[in-house]
Amino acid sequence: MARPPTDERWPAANGLASIEEAVGAFSLLRDFFEGAIIVDAQTRITWMDARYRELLKLNPGFDPIGLAVEDVIPHSLLRRVVETGRPILLDIMKFDDRQFVVCRIPLKDAAGAVEGAIGFVFYDNVDYLAPILDKFETLHKQLTRAQAALTRERQTKYSLSSFVGQSAVVRDLKAMVRRFALRDGAALILGETGTGKELLAHAIHQQSDRADGPFVAVNIAAVPEALLEAEFFGVAPGAFTGADRKPRKGKFELAHGGTLFLDEIGDMPAAIQAKFLRVLQEGEVEALGSNTVKKVDVRIIAATSQDLEAKIADKSFRADLYYRIAVLTVHVPPLRERREDIAMLCEVLLEQTMRAADERGWVIAPEAIVLLQAHAWPGNVRELRNVLERAAALAPSEVLDAAVISRAMPPGSTRHSGAVRDGKVLAHTIADTERQAIIDALAATGGQKSAAALRLGVSRSQFYEKLKRHNIDA
Repeated sequence: MARPPTDERWPAANGLASIEEAVGAFSLLRDFFEGAIIVDAQTRITWMDARYRELLKLNPGFDPIGLAVEDVIPHSLLRRVVETGRPILLDIMKFDDRQFVVCRIPLKDAAGAVEGAIGFVFYDNVDYLAPILDKFETLHKQLTRAQAALTRERQTKYSLSSFVGQSAVVRDLKAMVRRFALRDGAALILGETGTGKELLAHAIHQQSDRADGPFVAVNIAAVPEALLEAEFFGVAPGAFTGADRKPRKGKFELAHGGTLFLDEIGDMPAAIQAKFLRVLQEGEVEALGSNTVKKVDVRIIAATSQDLEAKIADKSFRADLYYRIAVLTVHVPPLRERREDIAMLCEVLLEQTMRAADERGWVIAPEAIVLLQAHAWPGNVRELRNVLERAAALAPSEVLDAAVISRAMPPGSTRHSGAVRDGKVLAHTIADTERQAIIDALAATGGQKSAAALRLGVSRSQFYEKLKRHNIDA
């Protein structure tokens, strides 16, 4: 049995070779630590050197041998080292009003069984670790900022007020969204591209009981099919060659307690649909390469611009999955069905459009609004934003008149595509367009002038003046 380099004799370590080897190594390490302790497999103290006794200020007549380590050192983690077989290479341990920099290492026999642990006190003052602690604090601050940024990204960016409009269809839509937000069923948002489906998904989450939970969005069309399963359900360590050694959470786990928004769900591959349906039915996810099942509490909001019923008919979308996600269905009207909102939309979108530092703000002329209301807008609000941004880039001043809007309109636009070539042609085109827009508004409102004026975004007095100017008998 090896002995320490002092007059203190080492206890017989129950004949365990690894402890004997550890004791023998002390003569080489003594100059690098301030105290040491050994415990057995039951974490009873089998040895403690004299310097550790002094650090702990133990009574000279007190014998700690055979006692549980926590009875002598309350904050010791040697029991954890013995139970897990894993070292704690650097730690700060409190003892009374002092702090020790310590290291803890398991002791194992030739077969790998843990038979005890050894602990060292490197420093009896944490000031020695000041450079490391400063670096740790810096890293901790960076991590905190990153987590805060991630939390902000997983919160809603839009509210129901962000959906601009005052038409009857928009008022009905918002009323429906408020009702659906109070329920916790899955919701399906249907509408053409560019109508604001994601904005409404944010609004539903924000007004629901899950508003304090995360909002996680996935555009299924933007994720390669081979990665979708890992994206949704997560990846276990070493699940495949090149996989991270740490587990990677899927979107279901990240959205736990909140909402998972699935944009373009019509593009979900058939192979994923079956597993996805099981998660919705059972509320459980199993990571790729794992045998562990985890419970998740997630509300699903899906959106698509495709005809899911047609996809069900051609067997490219599962009918049972459709019935799970379409508990609450929201139809978003295209822009051509709410032309009276165009004036208000232009006002909001132009506020978001960049302008020069010396410019006060964009102004759009009434006749330009009429031109915009005459367009079919297949790209909806997204296309309108594009046109306004292009017009702002073309405009020689802050005023966006009919000529500028005509140049900014997409190629092939009806009624006004060639108007900019000649002033007279432009004037006639604007007049014809305005007259037709008034006739269409009156037809849509059953001849009600006030409703037609509201639909066109003009005041009642302006509407009557336009009726007289265009010789419209209504």
